[in-house]
Amino acid sequence: MESDQSVYEDPDFKDEPWVLEQTTDCSELSWKSMDSDSFVSGNVVFKDRCPSADSLYEQTLDFLEPSCVSMKSDGSMIRPTVFKDTHHSANEMLYEPILDCPEPSCVSMKSDTSMVRPTVFKDGHHSANQILSEESLDVLSDQTAQQDQTDLVSVFMLLEENIITFVKSELKRVQRALRPDYPEYSESQGEDEEVLHDDEQRSSKESFLKITVNFLRMMKQKELADRLHSKSHGEVCQHQLKSNLQKKFQCVFEGVANAGNAVLLNQIYTELYITEGGAAEVNEEHEVRQIETASRKPDRPEITIRQEDIFKASPGRHGPIRTVMTKGVAGIGKTFLTQKFTLDWAEDKANQDIQFTFPFTFRELNVLKEKKFSLVELVHHFFTETKGICRFEDFQVVFIFDGLDECRLPLDFHNTRILTDATESTSVDVLLTNLIGGKLLPSARLWITTRPAAANQIPPECVDMVTEVRGFTDPQKEQYFRKRFRDEDQASNIISHIKTSRSLHIMCHIPVFCWITATVLENLLETRKGGQLPKTLTEMYIHFLVVQTKVKNIKFDGGAGTDPHWSPENRKTVESLGKLAFEQLQKGNVIFYESDLTECGIDLRAASVYSGVFTQIFKEERGLYQDQVFCFVHLSVQEFLAALHIHLTFINFGVNLLSEEQMTSRKPRVFRDKPKVKLLHQSALDKALHSPNGHLDLFLRFLLGLSLQTNQSLLRGLLTQTGSSIETNKKTVEYIQKKLGENLSPERSINLFHCLNELKDHSLVEEIQQFLRSGSLSTDTLSPAQWSALVFILLSLEQDLDVFDLKKYSASEEALLRLLPVVKASNKALLSGCNLSGRSCEALASVLSSQSSSLRHLDLSNNDLQDSGVKLVSGGLKSPHCKLETFSLSGCQVTEEGCVSLASALSSSLSHLRELDLSYNHPGESGLKLLSGLKGPHWTRDSLRADHCGEQRIRHGVIKYFFELDLDPNSANRYIRLSDNNRRATLVMEEQPYPEHPDRFVCWQLLCRHSLTGRCYWEVECEGEVHIAVTYRGIRRKTSRGHSKFGGTTQSWSLCCSDCSRYSVWHNNAETPICPPLSSYSNRIGVYVDCTAGTLSFYSVFNGDLIHLHTFNARFTGRLYPGFGFGSASRPGSSVSLCVC
Repeated sequence: MESDQSVYEDPDFKDEPWVLEQTTDCSELSWKSMDSDSFVSGNVVFKDRCPSADSLYEQTLDFLEPSCVSMKSDGSMIRPTVFKDTHHSANEMLYEPILDCPEPSCVSMKSDTSMVRPTVFKDGHHSANQILSEESLDVLSDQTAQQDQTDLVSVFMLLEENIITFVKSELKRVQRALRPDYPEYSESQGEDEEVLHDDEQRSSKESFLKITVNFLRMMKQKELADRLHSKSHGEVCQHQLKSNLQKKFQCVFEGVANAGNAVLLNQIYTELYITEGGAAEVNEEHEVRQIETASRKPDRPEITIRQEDIFKASPGRHGPIRTVMTKGVAGIGKTFLTQKFTLDWAEDKANQDIQFTFPFTFRELNVLKEKKFSLVELVHHFFTETKGICRFEDFQVVFIFDGLDECRLPLDFHNTRILTDATESTSVDVLLTNLIGGKLLPSARLWITTRPAAANQIPPECVDMVTEVRGFTDPQKEQYFRKRFRDEDQASNIISHIKTSRSLHIMCHIPVFCWITATVLENLLETRKGGQLPKTLTEMYIHFLVVQTKVKNIKFDGGAGTDPHWSPENRKTVESLGKLAFEQLQKGNVIFYESDLTECGIDLRAASVYSGVFTQIFKEERGLYQDQVFCFVHLSVQEFLAALHIHLTFINFGVNLLSEEQMTSRKPRVFRDKPKVKLLHQSALDKALHSPNGHLDLFLRFLLGLSLQTNQSLLRGLLTQTGSSIETNKKTVEYIQKKLGENLSPERSINLFHCLNELKDHSLVEEIQQFLRSGSLSTDTLSPAQWSALVFILLSLEQDLDVFDLKKYSASEEALLRLLPVVKASNKALLSGCNLSGRSCEALASVLSSQSSSLRHLDLSNNDLQDSGVKLVSGGLKSPHCKLETFSLSGCQVTEEGCVSLASALSSSLSHLRELDLSYNHPGESGLKLLSGLKGPHWTRDSLRADHCGEQRIRHGVIKYFFELDLDPNSANRYIRLSDNNRRATLVMEEQPYPEHPDRFVCWQLLCRHSLTGRCYWEVECEGEVHIAVTYRGIRRKTSRGHSKFGGTTQSWSLCCSDCSRYSVWHNNAETPICPPLSSYSNRIGVYVDCTAGTLSFYSVFNGDLIHLHTFNARFTGRLYPGFGFGSASRPGSSVSLCVC
């Protein structure tokens, strides 16, 4: 051992030279610390051409087999491993087996040179899991002097076994990790490897990896060594990152960080309702309207996702998910969601297939707008634990970008240069666009959160899945208030009160608003004995401001609760915050930096003071390196203060900040006379109605609500004078009703009704409600404003949105277009036989394409839509937002051309359609073949219905259902003569020689031979008084009393035509006169029956046109037969003839 010395030193082991020793009498490996930095190699030869990782592993295991060791010298003695920090670890050294077999060997016991001393770790403790339990080592230490040498042999046999097991296990893990086909940190890894519960175990494994890397480099396996070094160093960085993220996210603050108490996130986190669906598109509604839409329960359960499964594909989805966008309105819990995801990962509870999770916020990224980074540098900048990693391609990485709506970086996905090198420096916006677009680090996963209005900043093709965070459900609202108010009666009263105001009830879907409401009501219940609780949003937010001002006076100013709360200092604070709120709302900003504050005349010190004393209104957040960021506790608070600023400025100083003149002028225009509030309201209404995305809707509600004298009394001290009267508000109401008469979008119209509610004017709504209650609603005479009121009412009655039947209001295209928002919100829309055209089809396509549409079942049957209309509707069916499950186009004049459009739309793998009704059309063989061959997740061979088809079905109107009748001689009364091949029946004086038959009527009636099925239409010509009827076959025959006559019982329905001058209908022996226009009287009558739908309609046929006379709606329970009869006033010669159409 004194020759053939060669020194090996690795940069990673500067102070830790190791010797690989092979004894002369056995093939064994052992480590020895060499003070001379010498490396001795006996028979072990490292060649330039080394074996593969697998074969290396096998060879290493061979070395580890026990063998006979000479004990006459100390050449094979195992000494404790000495690390550069002077600590020892038995787990971090490659141990030399000292025994050849389980049998004890002859060992010289005359000296202690072969004694193995316990390994000492850096913290002074001994490793217990892989070598020996701590208790055993203590006993061994205490009894070393007295212990019998035989016991040492058995102890070290066990020690040898444990070390060999550890080394084999670790080498197996290393070999598996170095395989090219081995997935990075697969989920099965957790099953094969023990979880490291303490730093000692983790340190042991990390040190062993360093030893293995060193060995591979000695063997000139540089590539394998580099790969293993990268992985082992990644584990160290991952451990440090997880530890720091746990510290960062395990505690959150209730309220504001500076004022609240830290609580554990895991304790207060409530599972949020996350649904899959939607797309990265602009929603033209204010967020409150979106909450209102989302609050309606779907017909069937939606696809819900837990936050830990955000990157897992749902059933039926193909392909990996790289980028997820989660949308949700302000205050709904998106940030908590990402923090919980990160914390669960850091605590090893979920997503352990991910090596690194990097949570960013756009608030912090905005600060780096003018700086340049490479992607690696950006990660190192925020997460210093990873500075030892120079590339992330070898790891599964998740980037979280929270708050896209707060981004002030110019994200240009169309004109940004392409970047693929993660080490190349550029601006942060270029980094983000290339990372999100998949050009940079395509193996990474991305999770982006945003408010809906900003979702379109990212192209849809860059997003694999869109999810949405919903607010509190109705039960969760109640649960919140019952937890907040321990008094059961008090909680029940508050819940009942909230339900009485639709505005408050809708807003309570947002958790933050529940907190605002609870804060206000708790204070009012304590300070007021009786009195009315706030019912409008404006009242609620005024009280909230007053409560926070009182808290500030007591907590910071040393005042009492009864002291005047609008001190000069408080007025100045509210005015400054109001100006900031309005000017930033105009720009669409919800977070504010120093430059934003400076524009509004607020310095950083003042802003910090505001956030310190009005902690529940305005808050300060500190990002990386203590950059100061400010925001209001919720967007609605900002909107309220913005409205308050406009109102105060107008009332106190006579300046209308919303007028066009004021918007373009730097100097405020002050009114010489007393300002007219109606001018302020009108300019606000005009501005809000022209907003493309409704971002001023809630602001408008607050502004109008502030004009009520009851609300102004609460602000006495802020206002120098009252600025409105009952007459002023009346004029504002009139202006709103005038605007409702214009061609507004449904979203803007609905918000105007919320504005009327803030003004406490319910006249228009109550008028329509009265019509609905009395059943006297006539849509023919409704004004546009009344139509809007009807929409608002129907949308408010959520229980009526399951099935929407247009015929209840008006079977017309105009009614459909007016009530389209109701169709959009309904689960099922019945639009059969409503005279719809292509115009309706285009409108319905927009409904189907809307991501907020609830429509699942659509019945368009009996409308002559033709192929052109079907093509328009198919455009909506193609949309990924379309969730239609059943679709009826029965009797819509669809031919092969329409089938082509349908097949193209339904060929998408995302189609939800499971039933298509094309009966009573003319699709032809090729059209049927095309649709029958469709394949989809819900489409089966039974999905298509195509009965009663043929060329005659492309005729217009109900004539397409023509059914040829045949009079039945066996049922004809003996005074009815049949002629014209049983197609004409005439009342005569002479008794006819009919044979006896049980079906023959005693009264002047007869039936047709064949029953009716499906949809049938026929026409007859009448002379004299004739009854045209439909009846069950079981009607009585052998009596002439009323219950055997057509229309005399519940089993038959009849139209009486008297000499073409009088019509009446009969059912259950009750007569209903019909008075059509004089020009519509005709002796030719058309009858249409839809047995399935339960409708029976009579028409007067005049010059080829059908004039509707009456429709019966019934639930037909048996086979129906056409029948005819003659009344008691009929004279001989009266007749009825079957016509051919």
